[in-house]
Amino acid sequence: MRQFSDQHLAALTAMVVGIVAAIWVGRRGGTRANTAVAYALAALILLGWIGEYIDDAVLGQWSTTYTLPLQLTDAVSAVAVLALLTRRQFLVELTYFWAFTASLQATLTPDLGHGFPNALYFTYFLYHVGAIVAAAFLVFGCRQYPRPTAVWRVFAATLAWAAIAGAADLITGGNYMYLRAKPVHNSLLSVLGPWPWYIVGGIGVGLAMLLLVAALTQLIRRRPVSELLPATHRLSPNPVRGLYSHAQDLWLTPRRDRRA
Repeated sequence: MRQFSDQHLAALTAMVVGIVAAIWVGRRGGTRANTAVAYALAALILLGWIGEYIDDAVLGQWSTTYTLPLQLTDAVSAVAVLALLTRRQFLVELTYFWAFTASLQATLTPDLGHGFPNALYFTYFLYHVGAIVAAAFLVFGCRQYPRPTAVWRVFAATLAWAAIAGAADLITGGNYMYLRAKPVHNSLLSVLGPWPWYIVGGIGVGLAMLLLVAALTQLIRRRPVSELLPATHRLSPNPVRGLYSHAQDLWLTPRRDRRA
């Protein structure tokens, strides 16, 4: 599918409309409305994500080399569904940062060989756009804002997922997370040099994108950007106890900040 063609612009328009509607419902709707939206978004993401694998299986195109769920957007889809259903703070933070970096880039530069009305057109944009709308709904609609230093934990989780994908590439000969070769379509990796240097550059660009999203979030909330620095002052004088309590903070129940 050609980038910024009519069918691509239609998907981008649906994304913008979905974001605006989700934020409006999140802020104006009650508990029942928000629960209904969360379940509907989770169902749509699952429909698109799993539907793509079903389509590959029906067409006989499924293989361990190409279609294991090891792209970062696969992780986003799974995490987004869990975040919508559980509202776990760390899952919401992963969804937010991954959706507005990886999923947004995949939506703006789709790696898609089929266009409308092929089934893959709908499945691809359902789970990519769905994750972005879910992130906007949870953070800006339900005001479940990410903690300032969450960006560093998300970056660590991203590197861990890349390590898993890299191991799978070695075993299967695949190209998960584009660690063996650049995507054929235009993307940020296209300007980062040859292999393996574009991987190093990609890590730097990925961190920069995460920090940009975090900084913009702080500015939107009228909070100082300096809060993004690791909060080492929160650790207790006992290093072991302090690190343990700080790690536990990942799994705290949702923090709903009612201050816009």
